[in-house]
Amino acid sequence: MDTGYGRRRVLALAGGMLAAPGLLRAQGAYPSRSVRVINAYSPGGTADVVSRIILSGLSARIGQQFVVENRPGAAGTIAAQAVARAPADGYTLLYDATAHSVNPSLFGSRLAYDTRRDLLPVFLTMVSPNTLHATNAFAPKAIPELIALAKASPGKLDCASTGIGTVQHVSLEFFNHRAGVQINHVVYRDIAAARSDLISGRVPLQFSNVPGSVPIFASKEARVMAHCGPEPIPVLPGVPAMVETLPGFETYEWNGLFAPAGTPREVIQRLSTELNATIRDAAVLERLHTLGALPRANTPEEFATFREQQITFFADMVRMANIRID
Repeated sequence: MDTGYGRRRVLALAGGMLAAPGLLRAQGAYPSRSVRVINAYSPGGTADVVSRIILSGLSARIGQQFVVENRPGAAGTIAAQAVARAPADGYTLLYDATAHSVNPSLFGSRLAYDTRRDLLPVFLTMVSPNTLHATNAFAPKAIPELIALAKASPGKLDCASTGIGTVQHVSLEFFNHRAGVQINHVVYRDIAAARSDLISGRVPLQFSNVPGSVPIFASKEARVMAHCGPEPIPVLPGVPAMVETLPGFETYEWNGLFAPAGTPREVIQRLSTELNATIRDAAVLERLHTLGALPRANTPEEFATFREQQITFFADMVRMANIRID
């Protein structure tokens, strides 16, 4: 199975499909009023913070407000369903993240919408390697030591995540598979509860992402054992890559903006152009880099290709680990 979804392949060019062009002249220039952006995640998490940084910059550029409405629940499917059913006029958008590409294989025919057909990729706002945290009291200090302990004590170690089928859960199952170990998956209701138990030592391990690791790294409340990207990460100096021990081990979290199918091509292109300009703004870029988010220029077609790669990757992982939502 090909797991190389790093920088070198994240934005491979291909012909993604967009909706047929619409006629905007009768409606006036887009946007002529505020735009509602339904965020599939809770306030305060990475997807929420990144969305507000980027959409605030976009609002300032365009002169209309892009208003974030948090609508978490059911692995992001509540928000996605709402936008899939919204008018295709560009005034209701979806801000989603990695679960978007897990859900087709996790929920299958139970999804009330078709991910590929009903939601158009607009802009990939962030790609961030996953990370592995360990409580300060945890004896292993490096990934080879963790693997040795897990092999010596099968089924005795626990790792936290915020839900079945999340990218953190998938990263754990990928680790179990590649390392030949069995570390238990422990589900928490939210990231705050999981982090509290990690810091207190109730659970020794937790997969996270770079933005979630920056404050942990700075405060030293827990350790960042490794990251799951192919290259050193400047905001996490000295943190080794998982590929140094497990070649090919790369997993990522990403965020992106979507529109309902049928949204006029002119709207998609306007948003794409302005969002690309927004992430080049020095103030926006500084806030994202400080957070540990990794924005890059991209087109709707490139984002569509990236989404397809991610759907395929997670389908393989869900099948391999037999991950189920009952």
